[in-house]
Amino acid sequence: MENNSDLNQISIGKPLPDWTLESIFGDAVPDKEDFKGKPLLILIFSLGCPGCVGRAIPFANRNMYENGEKLNVLGIHTNFEGVDFTVERFQKFKEELFIRFPFYKDFKFNTTFLEYGAGGTPHWVVVNKNGIVEYSIFGSDPNNALLRLGYLIDELTEEDPSEKKQ
Repeated sequence: MENNSDLNQISIGKPLPDWTLESIFGDAVPDKEDFKGKPLLILIFSLGCPGCVGRAIPFANRNMYENGEKLNVLGIHTNFEGVDFTVERFQKFKEELFIRFPFYKDFKFNTTFLEYGAGGTPHWVVVNKNGIVEYSIFGSDPNNALLRLGYLIDELTEEDPSEKKQ
């Protein structure tokens, strides 16, 4: 029997589905095509989530800092509890947490969250430079999700020997 309540559109080895996001700070919402050419690390998070604030956002920030030339990082703030954040509150969190990657609000609190099959927050999706989904994982445990993500990011951002100039 098919489960019609599963909205997950993410499939490993398939193109990244479109997202439905809203701007927080008035900047244009990027299209997924804008990120092709470099791997993309997507963090689906909530500022009300302790694991997001304490581990996931710092992990995303570190990757932006260490791999920013070779890796795109995008945050999607979702709020499946249905409580909205003001622009001022987002700005305060951005400053206090030193968020260095662009982030946007999920449409109607959780549209992309549901369509990407997120298991909660934080949830991660890794897309290769060609726009193909490589990995999708829930969590921020340093010895599980973050360790696996770190290894995959290292692999995806490693310079291809065939592309090195002789």
